[in-house]
Amino acid sequence: MHEFELEHEHDALTDAEQEAIARAIAEQETITFRTVGIDIGSSTSHLLFARVVLRRQSQDLSSRFVVVERRIIWQSPILLTPFLADGTIDAAALGRFINQAYRDAGLQRSDVDSGAVILTGEAIKRKNARAIDELFAEESGKFVSATAGHKLESILAAHGSGAVALSRRRGACVLHVDVGGGTTKLALIEKGEIKSVAAFAVGGRLVARDETGAWTRIDDSAALVARDLGIAATAERMAHEDVRRAIARRLAALAVDQIVGAPIDDLGRALELTEPLQRSVRPAIITFSGGVAEYIFRRETADHGDIAKALADEIVGQMKTRASVPVIEPAERIRATVIGASQFTVQVSGKTIYLPDTSVLPVHNIPVVHLDLALTGDVDENAIVDAFAKSADVLDVAADAKIALAFTFSGDPDYPRLAALARSIMRFAAAAGVRENLLVLMIDGDIGRGLGRIIHKELGYEGKLVSIDGIRLQQLDFVDIGEFIDPPGIVPVVIKSLLFS
Repeated sequence: MHEFELEHEHDALTDAEQEAIARAIAEQETITFRTVGIDIGSSTSHLLFARVVLRRQSQDLSSRFVVVERRIIWQSPILLTPFLADGTIDAAALGRFINQAYRDAGLQRSDVDSGAVILTGEAIKRKNARAIDELFAEESGKFVSATAGHKLESILAAHGSGAVALSRRRGACVLHVDVGGGTTKLALIEKGEIKSVAAFAVGGRLVARDETGAWTRIDDSAALVARDLGIAATAERMAHEDVRRAIARRLAALAVDQIVGAPIDDLGRALELTEPLQRSVRPAIITFSGGVAEYIFRRETADHGDIAKALADEIVGQMKTRASVPVIEPAERIRATVIGASQFTVQVSGKTIYLPDTSVLPVHNIPVVHLDLALTGDVDENAIVDAFAKSADVLDVAADAKIALAFTFSGDPDYPRLAALARSIMRFAAAAGVRENLLVLMIDGDIGRGLGRIIHKELGYEGKLVSIDGIRLQQLDFVDIGEFIDPPGIVPVVIKSLLFS
């Protein structure tokens, strides 16, 4: 893998062998496999292995598999992400940690069937991502690798902590707060649906010691806070506990301002990494995850050479006096990450496909941008473009990236509706009529061939295109599309869904 987007070569199989493999998978009632979830961030890294059981919903070979059991079988210790002197992640040290985790779990790389590697913070920077990428080159075909910006990281933390499940179970609005090493992420969740996310630069390792014990790590946001307090942002000054406590107290005040929805001052606005949280509903519950949450809920007491414990103490103290909403400890805190990736195979008849150039396949690990909009009546082109843009923005992917646009279409497939939908897709993904990357359409509804023809033949789209229907996807899914097999005229589609505890 390079930049997590390139296709990869695999041993060639005959058409008959590929068809036999796809059919054998689809015909199974139950599939059991091991998966790994690997979280590599600016402050900490860890991984876990899980056993996942999927069961086919019906006897139809095109039916989907659903996860009926997921059980964590081994978790690694928490590693402070290793950095080199030049500020880049030490991929060699990280690789040794991962290899040791496999050995301690009693597993070989070949024992793991699927997985998800989530990169956040510093790990998503180009040089770091390339180095980390090489650690998983052998698993490129079966691993999902996702680079999570601030918004996607907020979503992953909300799911991984159990806050989304808590909101759904209680039918309540939950504000989830993930306080990590460098950033704090917010997610407003109503009845299991994430309504809004936000992030700002408050975290427990903004000030930290180096390997010699000196307080040399002073991130830009910590320097801003120090300047606001009239404190010199130097290692000598940070060596004083009262100085670090003062910085932690100011950071906590900024964080609690965001949590309770208080007015944000100039410093608070300077630390915002996204637009502010859209508070469409009032939360009834607040949950915390992230490394700082280990101290908030008294699950950790040891000092790790940073201000995490002081920040947690200050947040707790200020929440007691400023927040009127109860705080509930979620299922996961610092390990609010993915278990791995489930997967299931779907066979699609050639009649449901529009594929003008079969050479564009196969493709692997295409992220799904799901249209959170019902297409049941008149097609509102502006609303569709805006909904796709919002979904892509949350996932931190560009409209011209290698993506799969997924949506449900119901009602009459008459020409005016299909043409309006086609124009909407072109406006979002190929405004100039062409794009470098493959455009994948995944449709829950019987319009794949017709929609693809309108985009290609009538609207003059000149890029690579595949349009497939009969596929139901959701946000945080990834898809593999195999080579077109003719005869019998099918493409195997493997859907990989991120799994959470």
